[in-house]
Parts: sequence; structure tokens; C-alpha cells
Amino acid sequence: MINIGLVNELAIMCDRLSAEVWEVIDAVATKPFGFMKFTPGPGLGGHCIPIAPLYLSWKLKSLQYTARFIELASESNTNMPRYTVQKVQDALNNMGKPMKGSRVLVLGVAYKPDIDDLRESPALDVIHLMKQKGADVCYHDPYVPQFEHDGMKMDSITDLMREVATADCACIVTNHKVYDYPSILEQARLIVDIRNALG
Repeated sequence: MINIGLVNELAIMCDRLSAEVWEVIDAVATKPFGFMKFTPGPGLGGHCIPIAPLYLSWKLKSLQYTARFIELASESNTNMPRYTVQKVQDALNNMGKPMKGSRVLVLGVAYKPDIDDLRESPALDVIHLMKQKGADVCYHDPYVPQFEHDGMKMDSITDLMREVATADCACIVTNHKVYDYPSILEQARLIVDIRNALG
């Protein structure tokens, strides 16, 4: 949780510095020892990493101790869905389109690639925030045909490439391996790739 929170913060810092976070990570990976790769994304998901450390933090508060790294990492990771939505909004603005009324296709809603698990998935927050901003949001996930969450019920679109070609923006939130990324890149009007799926 802490390492992911740090690399998510690194992504935001690189964005402010006009640096490419994925190039930075690849450069650091050339270190011959002492490096474990973590990658930024739209937030944390699953049943353990985003939750279990917070139980420890809560328990320590009852003992008058603040688990600062856990709290900071949680804050960093919790803010990533907002950061993702801001990246989509900025990309649309650069194309002369507002978020409100734009058709946004979210690619992948599972919390990690190649599974059907939605527990604590940041994609759900991304979709909710985009809808709050007035976007017409649809999603595609080969592993999640439909979901219901927090008063929101959605079905995965069935004709992926038609939607890729017609949406104002496609946002890669979960980088499933089954996606034909070269075709998506060729057909999409605009892509925001949060996972570096396009390399």
C-alpha cells in the first residue's frame, strides 16, 4: 500500500514536472539491485491492500500512535480516481470538449487485470466522478458483464470497437491482456491511458 501510494504520488509529481512517469520507472529499473517495480494507477482495489493496513492504523490510534506512512499512502491512493478524472477532463479540454455531455468509454472495471473482481475497484469511483461531472459514461470489461454499486447499475457495452470509434474519449483504467491495444489506438479519437497499456 505504501509503495503504491509513493509511486502514485510520483506520477502526480512527474505530471507537474512535465516528465513521463513510465520513462522514470523504466530508468530506475535499470538499477542492477535493490529495486522492486511498482506502477501507478487509478487507485487501489481488492479486499486486502486498501483495507487491511487501515485496521492497523485504527488500532494504533487507540494506543495514541499515528501510523503516518499508512495514512499518507491511503490519502495518496484515495485521491487517484480524482486525478484520473482530471486527466480525462484535461484531455477533453485540449480537444475543445467539456467533460459535461462527452461520451467517455472506461476500459476495464475490475480492480486488476484479467480477473472479474470489483471489490474496492477504483474504476467505480472513476465512473461515479465522471457521471457527477456530467459525462455520458459507458464501460467495457470482458470479465464484468454488469455491476451494481452505490445506486449505479451498468452493463458492459457489447460492441467494443464501435464504441471505441465513436466515444469522445476512451480511458484505460484496467489493462486487461485480452484487449487489442493497437486496434484501440488506431480507432479511438482520444485515449487517456492510466495504466501504460499502450506502452
